[in-house]
Amino acid sequence: MKHRILIADDDESGRSGLAALLTMWGYEVQEAVDGKDALERAPAFRPSVVVADMIMPVIDGIGLLKPLAAAVPEAAVILLTAHGSIETAVSAMREGAYDYMTKPVDPRRLRVLVEKAVEKVQVNKEVTVLRRQLKESRGLGPLLGVSPTMQEVYRLIEMAAPSPAPVLIMGETGTGKELVARTIHQMSQRAKGPFVAVNCSAIPETLLESELFGHEKGAFTGAMARRPGYFELADGGTIFLDEIAEMSSNLQAKYLRVLQDSQVRRVGGHDEIGVDVRVLTATNKDVVKAVQEGTFREDLYYRVNVLTIPLPPLRRRPEDIALLADAFIAEFNEKYGRQVRSVDGASLKLLNDHTWPGNVRELRNVIERAVVSCEDGLITPECLPLSPLGAPPAERANVVVLPLGTTLDDGERALILRTLQSVNNNKTRAAEILGTTPKTLHNKARRWRELQLDREPEKRA
Repeated sequence: MKHRILIADDDESGRSGLAALLTMWGYEVQEAVDGKDALERAPAFRPSVVVADMIMPVIDGIGLLKPLAAAVPEAAVILLTAHGSIETAVSAMREGAYDYMTKPVDPRRLRVLVEKAVEKVQVNKEVTVLRRQLKESRGLGPLLGVSPTMQEVYRLIEMAAPSPAPVLIMGETGTGKELVARTIHQMSQRAKGPFVAVNCSAIPETLLESELFGHEKGAFTGAMARRPGYFELADGGTIFLDEIAEMSSNLQAKYLRVLQDSQVRRVGGHDEIGVDVRVLTATNKDVVKAVQEGTFREDLYYRVNVLTIPLPPLRRRPEDIALLADAFIAEFNEKYGRQVRSVDGASLKLLNDHTWPGNVRELRNVIERAVVSCEDGLITPECLPLSPLGAPPAERANVVVLPLGTTLDDGERALILRTLQSVNNNKTRAAEILGTTPKTLHNKARRWRELQLDREPEKRA
């Protein structure tokens, strides 16, 4: 569908000239003779961009901003101004205008400005959809989970997405680090640009520099032609470097220079090539320990660790297991033409009791094999190819495992939730086991809910 542009200008010749240009560039255009006419047309026309003259009778460009934002909040406004009123136009941007142009209009700059405004409007619409999905459904983008730990991850993603700052995503193997990176990219202003994912541990060290920065013809044996690297391919978008702690110290120094100067030099080359790239990194290692041991540069750590998103292992979000299992069943039903409805009670208990050393990725693989092998419409314990890694379910049933670094609040919450789970949510019995009262458990649960509600306005901000 064509993007719509509304032109508001009392000068008929100028208005018609702009309309002809924008139509030629592929936009659907409507003309308004002044600000009042523009306000009357906007609600039905729903323009992506409004190009309005600063000086108009009845309602001028400045006076148009607030009522237009109320009528069509998604529209971006570009103001046209004479040289003498540039200061006023800049002030108007503080009131909500997207940008301004001086008259006479430069067609090349107009085209670039309109394209960027349309792109911004489109990204904002997609972010709005994702935020609505977060409120109405059970996750954010491709991420699923209703647990408090995942709600915190969503909050951090929403905070990180609009910022150009580097992000370090930390979590065990299989927790979904690349999904988080893709969601940040999708919710950012760079969503229309490329997303390039690189697993640093999967590329031999001798080739990683060439893969990241590119190479010139003849730079080494086998370099038969010039080749751009991943940073050049990600220009205008986002690059995601997974397992960044696997980089050698020498390559870390070169990567740090790219972060500082936004320039790359191909292997065997002499010229610096500018790149405009948002950098997201991830690791499953303890980076602080790696810095202390000298295997990860301290200056690089501070550079990539501007924003940090820690991902919880699946064993710390047991309330999400049934939700994830159902989502994977739906995915593989469609892939393999199956009609599996869900997992039975005994199977769900096995899934909840498992320690999931491979996290969500392991759960996905288990459900895929179960959907393929399940003969009935319900997954039974016999269909679950659970790995024997970790303690047997019987030994784990009455054990709560808390990794180092768990806060007292998180530890208390994990203990209470696991106890409630073991007694089928019987608060009286759980209180007896924990040596407290049902009222205390109820108050703690209410406090957790209130803390979560307190965070929701931050997400909407």
